[in-house]
Amino acid sequence: MHHQPDPLLLPNAWDYASAAALHQAGFTAIGTTSLGVAAAHNIPDGTGQAGDQAIALARLLITLPCPVTADLESGFGKSPQETADLIAELGVAGVNLEDGRPNGLATPQEQADLITTVKQRAPGVFLNARIDTHWLGMAHEETESRARRYIDAGADGIFVAGLTDPYEIEKLATLAPLNVLAQQRTPRELGNLGVKRISTGSLLFRAALHHTVETAKAARDGGTAAAFTYDEVQQMISRGTRSDAG
Repeated sequence: MHHQPDPLLLPNAWDYASAAALHQAGFTAIGTTSLGVAAAHNIPDGTGQAGDQAIALARLLITLPCPVTADLESGFGKSPQETADLIAELGVAGVNLEDGRPNGLATPQEQADLITTVKQRAPGVFLNARIDTHWLGMAHEETESRARRYIDAGADGIFVAGLTDPYEIEKLATLAPLNVLAQQRTPRELGNLGVKRISTGSLLFRAALHHTVETAKAARDGGTAAAFTYDEVQQMISRGTRSDAG
């Protein structure tokens, strides 16, 4: 999926129902969003505290008949070997592992060691190495060297959250399958720059929150809003539909 003419558009779910709805809508692979998972459980994102919830969701989503990639932040405080063991038994097709930490950035060596340990233990899992230099607004000059270090360590792809500059996108896209967040450029435009994967990140969760509030306001004020029917949702999550989905 990362070696096609057009980029893989990867929507990010925060619970089973959102993932099932996205699969039913025709998306061929599903990711998870750390903000959506954490916020749904009253946990701040990026603090490493939502590990149990993120892992539980990944185990639910692997019952979907499509590849699932899980955002595991930086391993939720587990050692590299513990993280590798978890990924090996989790059953997902891919994972995101980021070099961002609650207090800044991991050293490139620390992150490279984590990547190597995971790939040795779980060689068949697509490891998307997220580089948080742009997301955290620090050490921009290290972005390319970190990307090269992580690829050499065994990463299958790189993800530079917050990257928008077309020159930098083109340069990094020559190193390995490059993932960026959805932005104002179209998938075709990003594909022309060399991008192989586009994630929606927390966008869908934030949009759903916004639509929830607007729908409640409409109900209060006598209006209506678009929504799935009760039966449609029941069908999305039924085990019979789950196993028969194409």
